[in-house]
Amino acid sequence: EKETALIKNAQAPRNKQHEVEEATNILTATRKCFRHIVLDYVLQINVLQSKRRSEILKSMLSFMYAHLTFFHQGYDLFSELQPLMKQLGGQLDQLVVDAAKEKRDMEQKHSTIQQKDFSNDDTKLEYNVDAENGIAMEGYLFKRASNAFKTWNRRWFSIQNNQLVYQKKFKDNPTVVVEDLRLCTVKHCEDIERRFCFEVVSPTKSCMMQADSEKLRQAWITAVQNSIATAFRDKGDDSEKLDRKSSTSTGSLDSGGEPKERLLKGESALQKVLAIPGNSCCCDCGQPDPRWASINLGITLCIQCSGIHRSLGVHFSKVRSLTLDSWEPELLKLMCELGNKAINEIYEARREELGARKPQPGDPRHEVEAYIKAKYVDRRFVRRPSDEELRNKVVSLSKQEKRLSSSTEHLPPRAPPPTPKLGPALNVPAAAGGVEARRDSLFCPDELDSLFSYFDNSSKLRSSKSADSGIQNSADGSREMLANTPSNNSLADAGETPRLLLDPGLQLYWASCARSLRDMAEALAHGAEVNWVNTEEEKRTPLIMAVQGGSLVTCEFLLQNGANVNQQDAQGRGPLHHATMLGHTGQVCLFLKRGANQNAADIDEKTPLTVAVEAANADIVTLLRLAKMNEEMRESEGPYSQSGQYHSNSPTEMQYRKCMEEFINLQLDESQ
Repeated sequence: EKETALIKNAQAPRNKQHEVEEATNILTATRKCFRHIVLDYVLQINVLQSKRRSEILKSMLSFMYAHLTFFHQGYDLFSELQPLMKQLGGQLDQLVVDAAKEKRDMEQKHSTIQQKDFSNDDTKLEYNVDAENGIAMEGYLFKRASNAFKTWNRRWFSIQNNQLVYQKKFKDNPTVVVEDLRLCTVKHCEDIERRFCFEVVSPTKSCMMQADSEKLRQAWITAVQNSIATAFRDKGDDSEKLDRKSSTSTGSLDSGGEPKERLLKGESALQKVLAIPGNSCCCDCGQPDPRWASINLGITLCIQCSGIHRSLGVHFSKVRSLTLDSWEPELLKLMCELGNKAINEIYEARREELGARKPQPGDPRHEVEAYIKAKYVDRRFVRRPSDEELRNKVVSLSKQEKRLSSSTEHLPPRAPPPTPKLGPALNVPAAAGGVEARRDSLFCPDELDSLFSYFDNSSKLRSSKSADSGIQNSADGSREMLANTPSNNSLADAGETPRLLLDPGLQLYWASCARSLRDMAEALAHGAEVNWVNTEEEKRTPLIMAVQGGSLVTCEFLLQNGANVNQQDAQGRGPLHHATMLGHTGQVCLFLKRGANQNAADIDEKTPLTVAVEAANADIVTLLRLAKMNEEMRESEGPYSQSGQYHSNSPTEMQYRKCMEEFINLQLDESQ
């Protein structure tokens, strides 16, 4: 402000007296104010300088006193710790001595190891079930991922607490591969490109692993087998608890993600199966109240025998839980038509004659395992039929098949229902020559949901509407037979069975057509090939004869025992062709569900869809088209879909669901 007043005073013009006076007055007032401020400033500086001397000295003195107190307290503390310090000094001297001794020992071991040859020596892993940390065995293995790329990753595996777990890093929480080793089996894998591979199969999944050498692979396989045996020995009393908490079995067939309410599950399936005579106890050891079953043999098992059956492989026995798995109606019927009593009459026919002792509950696992292998793998107790017995059996079955055929060929014709009003997507052309379109629906109320669940993942089927509709039972299938087929010329008409055909496969062949599950099981026990080909009758197979017999359960039994769903006869027709020609809608559903190739053509270049269109069978045409749509949607997911399911909100699926609901609603409405 003073500088501004000086500038203004200097700029005042000489000839303007009033401006000069005003600038002079302002300059005088500003100078006076400046002097007052300067005096105040100097005063404050002097006060601060004088105060600073005392404050600094006071602070320094306080600091010195604080140090004095601190060091005095430290002296007192360390004086009290002096005995402990002397003790630690003695321990330190001992540690120095021990370290020197350990160093000498390690140097000696090192020199000894350097002289050893490791060219043919693998890392030694020992199985120790009584290890203090609970880890029986551990080490690095390669694990094949379950994604679409099937990548291999190196992981740290360990067997601990009756579980198989692995970790990506040591600090990570272990990932459980097998929840309980009693429910798994282990086997070598020689059919893949990598060496030293083995597979651990549990009820829910399988894990493929690779060791670094053959010795390590064998060590791990032995460790897993020993853990399984130890778990059964130490935890035998926990069988019921294990039955409740174990996860679903891989014996369950893929049903396309069907909702649980459409399948029989839990106590419902358990009660129906256990109600069959002989099923209330384990088929092999007699343990009461079994909770497991072999679906291809049709028997019930306890948990110990189920584990042994699973170790035999699925080509001998497919194990499923009666309480935890979902059961399709056709599979439940299969279990109810066989049972422990019927199977034991076949597989234990010569047991007493040979003096073999049947295991009892509580017997050692190795004894039960030896008996089960002798019974089902070696078939040591099966009574082999003579040529005459086999001849009589085949003739009897062929006569039974002829009676069934003749009784169904003269059924009164059914009144044709009105022509269905199908939308553009389901339009079926009429048969040539004015033949009226067939609308004989073969859906059974209790099987409709199960069969269609493979093609429908969303809508709830109103099976209750069809309960009183009079729809023919699809489990028995259509009783129509193709006229003049070679299979109608039974062996009984021939007078004598050629000795060339005296084979257990021939018994299976005619039993399949006669819908006799017990005779089919007996033929398989006698060594019949499930895909046996009858060269005398256009290379037909038992599965094709089961189609002509019209029984859905018979087809299911053959498929569960490894029948080829795509094997063709001399005309190039597979089971799906024959089911389509006979109008067996339930069997068409079953074959599509089991992976039948609907694009296969016979020698006349006709596919099943072509046959169904020519017969004007709207049911089968729609099923084949829906199956094709389902297949295209799965393929549209590409190779990177890990779940195997298509997106729930895609436009294609919305169209598919709408089409499926329209067809099923039409089916149920017209059946009433």
